[in-house]
Amino acid sequence: MKYRELLNKGVAMLRQAGIADADTDGWYLLEYASGMSRNDYFLHMEEEASGELAEAYGKLLEKRCTRIPLQYLTGEQEFMGLTFSVNPHVLVPRQDTETLVEQVEKRLSPGMRVLDLCTGSGCILISLLARVPGVSGLGTDISEEALATAERNADRLGVADRAQWARGDLFAPVEGRFDVIVSNPPYIPREDIDGLMPEVADFEPRGALDGGDDGLDFYRRITSEASEYLEAGGRLFLEIGCDQARDVTALMEKAGFVHVATVRDLSGLDRVVCGCLSPES
Repeated sequence: MKYRELLNKGVAMLRQAGIADADTDGWYLLEYASGMSRNDYFLHMEEEASGELAEAYGKLLEKRCTRIPLQYLTGEQEFMGLTFSVNPHVLVPRQDTETLVEQVEKRLSPGMRVLDLCTGSGCILISLLARVPGVSGLGTDISEEALATAERNADRLGVADRAQWARGDLFAPVEGRFDVIVSNPPYIPREDIDGLMPEVADFEPRGALDGGDDGLDFYRRITSEASEYLEAGGRLFLEIGCDQARDVTALMEKAGFVHVATVRDLSGLDRVVCGCLSPES
């Protein structure tokens, strides 16, 4: 079978299984299985593919048809221009979260320290360290496997000397104070999780999604404890669900944060709530 025919067959298979981005996913899986770039593909598309490649590609397609996320099959995801290793122990980094990183980046300068709660793959903290020289940080997560993934990503992306990792529930393993606290915590209401796309509901770690009955459990805990770990005038940045801005704003203001603001993502949806710790807090 020619490379062109192999790709067309793969895309058709994914489309029949109801995969929304069948064309894109079909290509990425072929690229992963073959190791060829898009340019290489167009140069050789009329050549015969090996039986070994066809078999390997077929197995990947079968897994994707069961709705296993593409990124768990290829083992990586692009985020903020960097390539992160991912696996079923961590959430797949989303483009929406780039809004959070961009907002934090504006407030960072060399010498500052960042605390990243629920770090997962480490994509938030690592991206900040990669983009702002002289900044250091600590990422915490309750999952040992997630922290191992974050540590590998930090080493792979050249910021391991400025990143530390600690296992524990939110602030439990944290000592000292930080200039910025950032988090993309679990914020999906528990009863809503099963209604999400199968890629999310069935395969991403439930503990990284479940925000409790109303989706606000982690926001309550983070906002109530953050002042103990922030420097005077320090800032808290939280990613939110698109309908949670009012509730999270109220929690931050109740905890003594001022200048609380909501930032929208590229889709025009509320995505980040941020505030500054009041000197009186």
